[in-house]
Amino acid sequence: METFLTATALVAVAEIGDKTQLLSFMLAARLKHRSAIIWGILIATVLNHALAAAAGAWLAQWLPEGWLKWALVISFVAFGLWALLPDTLDDTTTPPAHTAWRVFMIALVAFFVAEIGDKTQFATVALGARFDGLTSVVLGTTLGMMIANIPAVLVGERLAQRLPGHIMRRVAAAGFMLTALITALN
Repeated sequence: METFLTATALVAVAEIGDKTQLLSFMLAARLKHRSAIIWGILIATVLNHALAAAAGAWLAQWLPEGWLKWALVISFVAFGLWALLPDTLDDTTTPPAHTAWRVFMIALVAFFVAEIGDKTQFATVALGARFDGLTSVVLGTTLGMMIANIPAVLVGERLAQRLPGHIMRRVAAAGFMLTALITALN
């Protein structure tokens, strides 16, 4: 349960203001079929985070234990610092889509690709290396992504104006730093 809750909390807070959340806002603003967008985000996240957590577990098997611990501490500190930087979405062009299926496929592919190399993906790798339960890691990180992105899809840009991004980035950074500290002390 600790794995699931840690993964959920870290990713939910870290996702605020992240480029994939900005993508959620953009998709919602430009495309209809909100449920198709949400399903695309969900499936993309499960696939992406399952691969990332498995990569983390694989790394945990091959790195010496002392190295793994300090690699994780350094990773979580880096994620904490990275969380302080605001994200921007580089490409704002989205092809027109009229059917729910096309909207789902656009959301699935765009979200999967946008999540590659993202701080939440790297955090999932680190969580997969840190904790034994891959299922709990993937379910937790996926729930965290959905907690942050479903409101983005449902409310769109109005939500972005009300959330204090700088405060959420600081909370995310503190969460990563706390996880680094706990990892260092264990």
